[in-house]
Amino acid sequence: MRKLGFLTIGLFDPDDPARGHESTLEIIERGEQLGFDSAWVRNRHLQHGISSPVAVLAAASQRTRRIELGTAVIPLGWENPLRLAEDLATVDVLSGGRLNPGVSVGPPLHFDRVRQTLYPDTADVEDFSYERVRRLLDLVRGNPASSFRGTEGFEEFSDRVQPHSAGLGSRLWYGGASLRSATWAGANGMNFLTSSVVKAEESEDFAEIQLSHIRAFRAHHPDGERARVSQGLVVIPTDSASAAQRERYEAYARARTPRTLAPQGPGRMMFAADLVGTSEEIAERLRAHAAFREVDEVAFALPFTFAHEDYLQILTDMAERLGPALGWRPATAG
Repeated sequence: MRKLGFLTIGLFDPDDPARGHESTLEIIERGEQLGFDSAWVRNRHLQHGISSPVAVLAAASQRTRRIELGTAVIPLGWENPLRLAEDLATVDVLSGGRLNPGVSVGPPLHFDRVRQTLYPDTADVEDFSYERVRRLLDLVRGNPASSFRGTEGFEEFSDRVQPHSAGLGSRLWYGGASLRSATWAGANGMNFLTSSVVKAEESEDFAEIQLSHIRAFRAHHPDGERARVSQGLVVIPTDSASAAQRERYEAYARARTPRTLAPQGPGRMMFAADLVGTSEEIAERLRAHAAFREVDEVAFALPFTFAHEDYLQILTDMAERLGPALGWRPATAG
């Protein structure tokens, strides 16, 4: 394994949101100290989780020096691609070129309940298809955003998004759960995020489905087998955990196991089992996972509802035991 990352949802107490956001930043800082290659944050609207990942990563960029910073993922149905392109480029510049924005498409969650607030005049004509990603890609990559460029009075105007961060276009990721998404992301030269959720289209075996997505993505990508894919399973090593922590972690995984046994809902979504155990036990299970064997970088997901000290223990075991068991070497400060 070449690159080791982690993903956090950044939960907070609505009565004290500052502490929750500070906890997320401290976890990212600790991740850098442990040698992780990347830290990723989820995006949650109208919940007690990170609603503005770009703002959080702007803060993280000023408290870290080396670790790459990603979003997994920003749902573009909530965003204006032009404004988002400006924010992403700004944070990429502030971070020294470390931003890895992951995005997805589709209508906003609970769209019928927020449409009048989010798009009061345009809800019926908003395009939530892949075209919304294409617009973002074009803007980030420097294609024209305006028909005017030049001087007006004392002010200079550009016809493309400013600032322009030249490398950012190659660091955009698509978070996909279907064969169609994997194929589209590859054909459009993006990187591909595959997580612990996939659509049961051609099989009901999670690893088999995920493997087919990875191969379809690379088959359609200009870089072929060199195209970047990151896998994001929920992984909970227990090497240094207390007895109480191990019991809590195992109970968490047990409660979520039933959803992994068959496709869920009309979308036939398949969920991967959470991996709980010693680093050696988890490494053995990962080496037997067909899709894991196809990738050389991961962003292991931290569980949703654990405490700050639990996350620190899990990250420490990932970096000091699980990663090395999988052939990974920690990054050095720079």
